[in-house]
Amino acid sequence: MKLLVADKFSEQHLTSLRALGLEVAYKPELGAADLPANLADVAILVVRSTEVTAAAIDAGETLTLIVRAGAGVNTIDRKAASRRGIFVANCPGKNSVAVAELTLALLLAIDRRVPEQVADLRGGRWNKKEYGKADGLLGKTFGVIGFGSIGREVAARAKAFGMTVVAWSRSLDDATAKAHGVERAASPRAVAERSDIASVHLALSADTRGLLGEEFFAALRPGAIFLNTARAEVVDPAALDRAVRERGLRAGVDVHPGEPDTGSGSVAFPLVALPGVYGSHHVGASTRQAENAIADEAVRIVRSFLERGEVPNCVNLSRPGGSGATCQLVVRHHDRVGVLANVLASLRRHQINVKEMENQIFDGAAAACATIRLQSVPPAECLAEIRGRSDEIIHAELVPSS
Repeated sequence: MKLLVADKFSEQHLTSLRALGLEVAYKPELGAADLPANLADVAILVVRSTEVTAAAIDAGETLTLIVRAGAGVNTIDRKAASRRGIFVANCPGKNSVAVAELTLALLLAIDRRVPEQVADLRGGRWNKKEYGKADGLLGKTFGVIGFGSIGREVAARAKAFGMTVVAWSRSLDDATAKAHGVERAASPRAVAERSDIASVHLALSADTRGLLGEEFFAALRPGAIFLNTARAEVVDPAALDRAVRERGLRAGVDVHPGEPDTGSGSVAFPLVALPGVYGSHHVGASTRQAENAIADEAVRIVRSFLERGEVPNCVNLSRPGGSGATCQLVVRHHDRVGVLANVLASLRRHQINVKEMENQIFDGAAAACATIRLQSVPPAECLAEIRGRSDEIIHAELVPSS
């Protein structure tokens, strides 16, 4: 079986993948446009920042699994993968600490104007009078928009600096907020209204694209600090630009609209040229610690898929109850060749579509139990046909789907 790694991956982890009996092709230089021509005979694709388009997925005739060695999956066309029955998995939570550390680094750089100080010293200029005017962080209110694993790590570090943390996410409830020592806000705007510093940690989706716009930035007080180490697309860039130019907003951004899909290149990001805006190169997750943890998880996903047929962190399977099944057929049967094939043949003859299925083997491998979730209720004659094979079937029962 062939596996393609189309992004930077350590030799140690490439060796771990080869130890699984895979033929591993390592091509970290590939970009989105290169993928379709490089997926011949590839069963498993591992990427990090490289975009996997519908064209690439359609070109990968043998493709079975795509692993994103990172937290989000917005760079992968999940609809195209689902249409072709290809598993898509990611590595959530493994880079949370690294992103949180960069978030606080940007905040401290803004408050203490570290880049300007470095530039002046390198230019032979001493300006202690100017740079001794920092506000400081103690007692400030730090707003977190998005309270997943990264948002929680950021909140913990903000609290360690003596700041009050107010947070919002769609899933955040009072009990969770209390457990993490933060105050829950009702909306992103409510966070902005209270914050001296606001930091966004939302995954990109149809619901979050452009979520932070004019209303949000208008609610921030003049001179507030805005941090984005999540996704550029969750922010309305024109609204952020106006807030910086007209209201003195200071900003630290690790993500930018129209980033190159390669590791180096020329860019023109007007926002980062403005006074009070500090930018980094989308490196929030790029520490050796985070890269090793993510690579470990990617290898674990591949191993699980090969050894057990299970895909941890799969993001494009129907949720329980979401497959459209209306009932389930529970079949206890002798563990013999062809038994389940005969059950499925009976369902097919009666035009009953199988939505989900699992088969568990009992100790001794004499008997097994198959749970078959069906789109529609089979007629009585279909059940009689299945139950009638007494040499194969121990018992078959139809129960409502939960």
